Amino acid sequence: MTLTAVTSDVTRAAAEAASDAAARAGVEVLKLKGLEEIQQAVELHRVIWGPEDRDLIGVSTLRALSHADNYVFGAYLGDRLVAAITGFVGWHEEKFQLHSHILGVSPEVQGRNVGFALKEHQRAWCLSKEITTVTWTYDPLVSRNAYFNLTKLGAAVTAYYPSFYGQMNDGINGSDDSDRVLVEWALGSPRAVEASLGDGIATPDIAELREAGAEIALDAGPDGSPIETTASSDTILVGIPRDIVEIRRRNAELGSHWRSASRSALEGRLNDGFVITALAKPGYYVLERVS
Repeated sequence: MTLTAVTSDVTRAAAEAASDAAARAGVEVLKLKGLEEIQQAVELHRVIWGPEDRDLIGVSTLRALSHADNYVFGAYLGDRLVAAITGFVGWHEEKFQLHSHILGVSPEVQGRNVGFALKEHQRAWCLSKEITTVTWTYDPLVSRNAYFNLTKLGAAVTAYYPSFYGQMNDGINGSDDSDRVLVEWALGSPRAVEASLGDGIATPDIAELREAGAEIALDAGPDGSPIETTASSDTILVGIPRDIVEIRRRNAELGSHWRSASRSALEGRLNDGFVITALAKPGYYVLERVS
């Protein structure tokens, strides 16, 4: 798709999709500019991630990013800030891009597609500035984030970074290594356009994938522990737990085993020609060889 096409028809459609998404979620998306708004966003981060004395991004840094006209926006339910998102411009593979650093949604409105509304606003904002790619990282073991990124947004996963942030020790990551995968969201791609309509991307059928030659490299055993197997096809299936956050809370050792096993199954493949294109039910990454 050419840049001209992206900055005309696709850009207009993206703005309409973003407006529709915000209306369905019942929120208004606004830039966070003033100090009070910035402080509210930082406090919201504390509520979501905890503990209360830890800032995932500080007030002064967030204020500076907003002042420099990076992407710092919030979703308002009436006059209350219920979600916040921050991204900054940079370079990826020698192309101008936005790196979406943090997105947090208040527990009180989770499940209402507020996060989706913010990401669609981000997509429209980027396209209006001729930015056609957004990247971010997430923990590949968190299945709800995998579903959101791959199915709801139509993005892809292209790289694996072990212990990306070092030790975090927050309410979501616990004491586990902070492994992350890189998401690349091609904003003008057919997948992103399809996802912007709100119904997401079609979920692949595991049985059909297996019949076509896909092999399972990681799965859960009867006791919930990870089981690695040898797989060498051009389509690989990697299972992840339904709720790794709960596993870490009640059994840190089991959570650590899942980290090691998923790293073994994903790191080498993602850094050697495979891309994650989908999340198949009931929780399998679909890795396809592209080079």
